[in-house]
Amino acid sequence: MAADSFRFVTVVHLRPLLSWALASSLCLVVLGAWAQPRPVVRGSAAQAPEVRAWLLRIHDAASHRNFQGTFVVSGAGAVSSARIAHFCEGPNQYERSESLDGQARYVFRHNDLVHTVWPGARVVMVEQRTLMASFPALLQAGDDRIVDFYDVHPEGVERVAGRVANVLWVKPKDGYRYGYRLWADQETGLLLRSDVLGERSEVLETSAFSDVVIGVKPQPDSVTQPLKRLEGYRVLKPVMTPTWLDTEGWALAVPAPGFRQVSCVKRPMESLNAEPGERARPQVLQVIYSDGLTYVSVFIEPFDARRHTGQSLASVGPTRTLTRQHGDSWVTVVGDVPPATLRVFAMGLAQAKK
Repeated sequence: MAADSFRFVTVVHLRPLLSWALASSLCLVVLGAWAQPRPVVRGSAAQAPEVRAWLLRIHDAASHRNFQGTFVVSGAGAVSSARIAHFCEGPNQYERSESLDGQARYVFRHNDLVHTVWPGARVVMVEQRTLMASFPALLQAGDDRIVDFYDVHPEGVERVAGRVANVLWVKPKDGYRYGYRLWADQETGLLLRSDVLGERSEVLETSAFSDVVIGVKPQPDSVTQPLKRLEGYRVLKPVMTPTWLDTEGWALAVPAPGFRQVSCVKRPMESLNAEPGERARPQVLQVIYSDGLTYVSVFIEPFDARRHTGQSLASVGPTRTLTRQHGDSWVTVVGDVPPATLRVFAMGLAQAKK
């Protein structure tokens, strides 16, 4: 799969925003940890029912806060920043994100509908944000296995972006996932900072607000009005067709420990640089697995010798990408997980017997 194709994968091209959104799901633990009536002992690990209750509680709280600020992601020697805002008005949610570095990019979300706008290329992509719904669904289904693979430890109080924050350490129990250190606003539970920690507890990536205002007045027009000024833009609306791995002729008998399949779709992989009238690339099969806190995506597409040039393992901050040829197909496995996890998925994938 070509590098530019990944810009059109929701879990990647929204990374500055989802770094906050996914990590805010992790920080659901934090608000509950300090909202419980009983005292929390510093460093003690939480039990399964507590973790599940805390996650669900803060997931609900995070989706009903109005805030805006500057969000900075740093790792692997690179720094990127974005202006992010989230508003609630009745049952509706509105988000906007503006990249402040590199190519200009805006992301607007109204409920589950996401518009990603590249003004330089005059391209806008419209997608349904269905991936995030899978996280609470795992918990609502009674999946308490998170504590089988992570320990959750409160670590005291610090200040971030001028606000007092509770600190939480989410420590992996094996080598198939990374750890996290999270800072949640003591007053509201909003995630202010998150660190992704490697196998030796080194910081692979830090995502944090450098400034933030919580409790701002909702400004839904700042999301809806720009979408009315897209005349002359090339509009991409990738159709994702739900399917099953075995239906597509593939099987993965044993994923990495703790990971379960949460989505399987066929989707087009278009390029920002595609010329008008250029022949569309073949559809790609995308299978998403989650352990309840992080995701791994497996992409399968027809092998193309012009674009696919040998097996590789690449890293950008905590994100690892493994590519390899599998018969007449090209397999790409990507996720914020150690290389060993990607290898389990890549090596365990097999074409189903006909």
